[in-house]
Amino acid sequence: MRPAAPSTFGRSPSGASGRDLRLDLFRGLALWFIFLNHIPNNVVNWITNRNFGFSDATEIFVFISGYTAAMVYGRELERSGMIVTSARILRRAWQLYVAFLLLFVIYLAEISYVVGSFSNPLYAEEMGALQFLAEPNVALVEALMLKFRPANMDVLPLYIVLLATFPAVLWALKRRPDLTLGASFLLWLAAGHWGINLPAYPDDRMWFFNPFAWQLLFTFGGWCGLGGSDRLAGLVHSRVVLALATVYLLVSLLVVVSWWWSPLEGLVPESVGEIIYPISKTDLAPLRLLHFLALAVVVVKLVPVDLPALRSIWLRPMILCGQHSLEIFCFGVFLSFAAHFVLNEVTGTLAMQFALSGIGIVLMISLSAMLSWYGRIEREIAARRHR
Repeated sequence: MRPAAPSTFGRSPSGASGRDLRLDLFRGLALWFIFLNHIPNNVVNWITNRNFGFSDATEIFVFISGYTAAMVYGRELERSGMIVTSARILRRAWQLYVAFLLLFVIYLAEISYVVGSFSNPLYAEEMGALQFLAEPNVALVEALMLKFRPANMDVLPLYIVLLATFPAVLWALKRRPDLTLGASFLLWLAAGHWGINLPAYPDDRMWFFNPFAWQLLFTFGGWCGLGGSDRLAGLVHSRVVLALATVYLLVSLLVVVSWWWSPLEGLVPESVGEIIYPISKTDLAPLRLLHFLALAVVVVKLVPVDLPALRSIWLRPMILCGQHSLEIFCFGVFLSFAAHFVLNEVTGTLAMQFALSGIGIVLMISLSAMLSWYGRIEREIAARRHR
């Protein structure tokens, strides 16, 4: 999805096209982080935000996806009406579904080839492909219903479900935005309290990203994209709110670092730990949600929409990746498994970890640049035809 965003928090937009480049920038960064986090035993993924706070790249991706979906289809709703807009949203959801199936087939082929060629069934177990190898006919049917997903593919089914249900959410946001956000909040509370989730395959599993919980962040992004961000401008730019957000980020940093740095071991008292743990990613735990919101407040302050650096050549690669999120995410899934294979079967040295991480990001940038070039050529051809 490549929207032309209007102004954010009451300020002028970035770039000549009117696009808020921060959306593409941070979605591209999230895609890079997701790729790095999907490579096990890789020292480079220590730079990603999951190691320094309660939330990670998934929250960034889901929020921005909801924000951009609301802006794009909100304008379409005003121009073309509910039926046409709903059809366009569902068409996009169908495209995502087809992309998921294509990714599933190619990804399983990649894993199966490695398992067969190197006689190492551990790859199948590690990547969640054992069921496919044991009963491919059943696993394929379950995949068609989005119930079976190998490792690293959970984000895409979540996005498909959120987008497929978005016509009703968009209609409600346009008419009763605050009431809709409140209902979304109550559904999030119910999902966390009663464990409401969708079944997955095998039958003893549930969805890793609970759509009944994660819909809150997607809906909140849509609420912001339809004008809610402007209403929050005073709150977001408040010094008190900024101070509270900064303190919360520092506290969460200390807590997370205490998990892996022995000098801080025991920093969290046992009584407090019983209250805050586990910080569930599946159900979008309150501490994760608050961490993302605090991070957003600080980022909005540090990276204003008219920041000249947003138009610099150095940030252009990340922005390009954010503008082609579907293709880059799918490509990143393939690359992460290939990097994992090389680190296991060839060499896992520190130099190789840095090299594979860098090569993977360069390839993602190259693909996004090629897609941008091709899209520009198609637009030029279409413009000449209409002259």
